[in-house]
Amino acid sequence: MNKVARYIGMGFSSFHCLLVGFVMLLLLGCGGASIPSSYTQSDAEPDIWPDYRNVTVPPNIAPLNFLVDSVDDVVASFPSLVCGGDANKVQIPEDDWHNMLADARGKSIPVKVFTKKNGEWTAYKPFNIHVADEDIDPYVSYRVLPPTFVGFDELSIRPRNLTNFQETTIYNNRLITEGLEGQCINCHSYQNYGTDNMMFHMRLQHPGTMIVSDGQLIFVNLKTSNMISAAAYNAWHPSLPIIAFSTDHTMQSFHTRDITKVEVMESASDIVIYDVKQNRVQVVLSDSTEMELFPSWSPNGKWLYYCSAHHEYKGKYEDTDELLAEYRTLKYSLYRLSFDAATMTFGEPELIYDAAGKDRSAVQPRVSQDGRYVLFAEGPWGLFHIWHPTADILMLDMQTRQLVPTDAMNSSRAESYPSFSSNDRWVLFESRRDDGNYTRTYLAYFDRQGHLHKAFLVPQRDPEYFRLFLRSWSRPELMKEPVRITPRQFRDKALTDPIKVNE
Repeated sequence: MNKVARYIGMGFSSFHCLLVGFVMLLLLGCGGASIPSSYTQSDAEPDIWPDYRNVTVPPNIAPLNFLVDSVDDVVASFPSLVCGGDANKVQIPEDDWHNMLADARGKSIPVKVFTKKNGEWTAYKPFNIHVADEDIDPYVSYRVLPPTFVGFDELSIRPRNLTNFQETTIYNNRLITEGLEGQCINCHSYQNYGTDNMMFHMRLQHPGTMIVSDGQLIFVNLKTSNMISAAAYNAWHPSLPIIAFSTDHTMQSFHTRDITKVEVMESASDIVIYDVKQNRVQVVLSDSTEMELFPSWSPNGKWLYYCSAHHEYKGKYEDTDELLAEYRTLKYSLYRLSFDAATMTFGEPELIYDAAGKDRSAVQPRVSQDGRYVLFAEGPWGLFHIWHPTADILMLDMQTRQLVPTDAMNSSRAESYPSFSSNDRWVLFESRRDDGNYTRTYLAYFDRQGHLHKAFLVPQRDPEYFRLFLRSWSRPELMKEPVRITPRQFRDKALTDPIKVNE
């Protein structure tokens, strides 16, 4: 007799008891946790970390594991699952979590938290986890680096699968670093969120630019006689094999008492484009009174966005002493240039957001896939806003030329490096809101009505991860797929001589 026949053969009462027992088994879920039978009810929501209360998340995100400080035990009750039993942490099984998200797509998941302290249980007011209809790109990559300003003995670029907790390595400078100088790796970027066309720079030891072009790896010295320096901040054209770069002289100034600790400045900067197939550089902007930075293409490829600060040296050109004395006067505004792909020519600069006129500084523009919105970081001055506690992420509506409210995703500490997901529904950025010292990666939902929702920290298997991991996750970028070039292939290519750009 098969199982169905046996169930039919049972009486209704027996089957009902079996069903109830099966549901109760499901509710016991993870870690053998169960809802306490006796507790005191609180009118407050629980103080959990990370703060995932009432956030909106992608339906393909990894489990939002969390902890509660200063308690002996914690239990979280979901509609079909009860988790806890690991001291003060709630760690949710991945399969159960993803099944729950699949059922709740476009809906909300109520969560009730119980904590135990000194032998007494407390039940808190339930909160919701809202599940959006739209997925997020499954991968994010970031630089991982210790709290240092001038040394590069430990630096890597790592990708993380956002649907689970798998983290690997794109490149680690320990594969090549020799002596005290080290090797800096930075400015990783991708064409249309894919990895067949991607790049990152290497500085100091074995300098050059790693470029993956149609899946093939090349190593290039991106410096010509008419460029200020080798290429720096970059952006791939969405469909053509060209990359826009700024080329600049970078300075640092260190503070002994200021909370910002360090100022990063450019004493000169221009914008160029590099044709990967032709191995040729074309100068786009080179006004000695303008410091142009952070190029960014519109997804239709017809506009090149960037930021620029006006500065006329009173003495000699690139007078560093003068710049150090006046660094607070450097205020960047947002501009764009039209681009004709057929002739590879650009139009005249168009001011789209006058941050300098508001006594502020706007940098790092990123354009939504529909071309309507421009994300950027705005701070009091300069270009490295992750050092500026008052820096926020802003969004400009290009239809109305008005700012979209972004308070839901900002904090009282520094935010920087924003970008859109490939479907425009998620904003990725870095923030120092947790402790003021380390950058962490955050996500926020941007709904179809143009509203931003409460930001949340990228989840980790151990919710205490970011408290114990004394490294920054810097300059995050979303990806649709993993990188196929291995770290050793990058290392082996770096040990060769980079090709020179045709002039």
